[in-house]
Amino acid sequence: MGHGPLGEAYFCLSVCLLPLLLQGLEILDPGEVVYVRTETKGVVGRSVMLECGNTLPDVYIWGFTAPGNDQIRAVVYNFGQGPRLQKLATSLGELSVISDSSSLLIDRLPLFAQGLYTCQALYDTTEGAKVYYYYVRLLVLVPVSKPYILVSDTSPAEGTHLWMRCNLDNGTGPINYSWERENRDGVTAKVSEGDVSLMNVTVVSRNHTGWYRCLANNEVNQQRSDRIWLDIIFGPDAPLIDITPYSVTERGYSALERETVTLQCRASSNPPSLYVWFYNNSQVYTGPQYTITKILRMHTGQYSCLAQNTYLNTRSKTTITLTVYYPPDGNPTCAILPGNNYTDLALWCSWAGGYPQPSLAWTGTDPLANTYGWERSPGNATLMQPGARTANRATFTCLGTHVALNTTASCNATALLPPGEPQCSAYATRNNMYLMLSCSWEGGTPRALLWWASSNGAPEGSSEENANILVLRSSATYSGKAFACNAKHPLASPNKQCTLKLEAPVLVTQRSVVSVYEGSDVQLACVLKANYPATEITWYNNLRDQVWDTPRKYLLHSEAAWSNLTVREADGLRDSGQYWCSATNALGGAEIPIMLYVRKYPAPPNVTISKIVYNSRQRTEVDLEWQTQTEGDLTGFYVERQRSRAPGGKSGGATAAPALWQTVADLQPDARSHTFPGLDPAATYAFRITAVNRRTVGHPSEVRTPADPPFSAYPAVIGAAIGGMMVAMIGTMLLFVYIVRNRNNNRRLHDLIFGMQHSQSRENINFPEDEAAGGIEGDEGAGEGGLPVAGQSPRATRPSSHASAGLAASSASPASISEGLPPGGGDEPVNVTITVTATS
Repeated sequence: MGHGPLGEAYFCLSVCLLPLLLQGLEILDPGEVVYVRTETKGVVGRSVMLECGNTLPDVYIWGFTAPGNDQIRAVVYNFGQGPRLQKLATSLGELSVISDSSSLLIDRLPLFAQGLYTCQALYDTTEGAKVYYYYVRLLVLVPVSKPYILVSDTSPAEGTHLWMRCNLDNGTGPINYSWERENRDGVTAKVSEGDVSLMNVTVVSRNHTGWYRCLANNEVNQQRSDRIWLDIIFGPDAPLIDITPYSVTERGYSALERETVTLQCRASSNPPSLYVWFYNNSQVYTGPQYTITKILRMHTGQYSCLAQNTYLNTRSKTTITLTVYYPPDGNPTCAILPGNNYTDLALWCSWAGGYPQPSLAWTGTDPLANTYGWERSPGNATLMQPGARTANRATFTCLGTHVALNTTASCNATALLPPGEPQCSAYATRNNMYLMLSCSWEGGTPRALLWWASSNGAPEGSSEENANILVLRSSATYSGKAFACNAKHPLASPNKQCTLKLEAPVLVTQRSVVSVYEGSDVQLACVLKANYPATEITWYNNLRDQVWDTPRKYLLHSEAAWSNLTVREADGLRDSGQYWCSATNALGGAEIPIMLYVRKYPAPPNVTISKIVYNSRQRTEVDLEWQTQTEGDLTGFYVERQRSRAPGGKSGGATAAPALWQTVADLQPDARSHTFPGLDPAATYAFRITAVNRRTVGHPSEVRTPADPPFSAYPAVIGAAIGGMMVAMIGTMLLFVYIVRNRNNNRRLHDLIFGMQHSQSRENINFPEDEAAGGIEGDEGAGEGGLPVAGQSPRATRPSSHASAGLAASSASPASISEGLPPGGGDEPVNVTITVTATS
């Protein structure tokens, strides 16, 4: 934009137009204003562009008018210095101005951005200023959301009313709805279409079953709902029954025995029917297919299939008749029964069942049996056979035939005499309240007849087959009496018998008085001499308590007619006394006493302590010696110790209770001394010893307290003297050696010990005075020529320490000697004789 008229026009337009905009964009000269009206559609969440002319105006202002409101509010303006967004622009989405244009771009378009947008544009042209009004109506479209189906009933019954609605949460109309159905075979077909979301089904039928889906679309998009299953409830129809294998008779269906028969029931229904099978009005199976594996004769009857719709609570039923043709079960059954009071045999044959009835006949019988006659009933045949004319283990055969079988069925029966003889026994019930006599003779065919009789032949109780038990109340009157059991069998002649004699128990023992030393095991024996029925032996101890098998004290060993009781480690105080051996049955009881004496071993000799002393000054060990006063049996010693004072020797003001004796050693019988270590030096102990002869304890010895060991000073003194002399001698020798080696440094000490003259005579003469003195000594102590005088040894010339000391003390000094010499005689040598006497 240039200056001059055009600049003035822009300035005038800006100044004049601004008040007009603030007053609602009123144009005074409508002939100079161009109005352009457009409509633009946008989709929520997407972008839309609003155009304000094809070229960029010099000045433009965008305004927004919300629906239902006449007020125009500025959104953005540009007075030649670039676009300026107003506060309202932030609420209309992500609004921006496209570069080099006046068009607006709205990103992420919100729904409330819908309304009228007004763009007032001013163009500065050569012909003058031109004003354009662009009215852009923005329609914000909402895509249809995914529809969902609402249905009045997802499982309606057949013949009822149904409606389905296709619902949307969002979507700008107009919206078109269409419905699709997919049947069980997967074929999809359109059911209805229109702008109505509701679909009505007046009368529901089973053909309406399937998957339903609705489609919703507008000018923005199309959405498909999830499919929903419409399950039409119907039925059940009348059931149809199919039978395999298929065989029809005038009475219905038929089957052969042991065939596998399958009954299949079908009835249209939704949900599928629950099938229940009934056999003769009794429920036998649940399910559509009922299979009878190997059908039997018992399966003949009426079979009904009941189809139930549990949802609708409806049912239907169909009944058929099934007949099973069958022969009798298995083979005939044969048995031999007693007849004519157990004197003859009754041959009995049975083959029950079958249709029609089977035919039965016996073979292998005695011709006389036919004269006895037959007894017949449906499926049964009985023939009498004489017992006396029948051998043991004789076998008879019964033959059976049936029209449904191609073969003959048979059974065998063998007559058996019971083996051996009748067996009799007697026993008593608990607490011997009743006596039971038992008799048996088993293993016979037919079974034997048994009955009891007393010794006088009178029958007792009733008769029974195979086994017979006679119950008698316990009584001592039956003791010594006999009872007989009689047995009868068609093959046995004469009758057999076994006898019982009842006896009360009688007890004996080998020793009625038993003596044993204390600590030993002792065995008491008891024997049943007479006893029937049998009973067990019971032991009672000296306290009259029943004895049980307790390994620590009592051991029981019993057999049929005797019993031993072992008393372990017999004790004189507890085990001495009378023991009882007892036996009781239903006829009475018996018991015998056995006296047990448990003696003590002889008392051991008395013991005297001969020596008890501490073996050291530390007082931690005691040496103990003892001796027996007399000869006698003993098995050991035990030593007891008593501590009379606590450690440290401290005691309270009150008198302490006497300490208990404590056993500290168990010793062998040949021991006569023992040492006890680990004593407390500060405590006072007392000891005593007792002899033991097995379990017999002797009298304790006198109580003695250990004495201290005796004191001996002579060895200590001698040892100390010898040690002192050795130390003094070694010290003196070391001192002498030291003085001799260091005599120049310690001259006075040397002279004091060895003497001055003697020490000088041992030195070398290096001075005239020494030489003169040496000459005197040499002349005096040597003969002519400087040799020693005959008869004088060199050691005699060496003075002792005492002589040297005396000499040194009595000799004068050199000065005094020179003063005593005659005048002029000091220069002459003087001979001096020194005599040294060595004493020991």
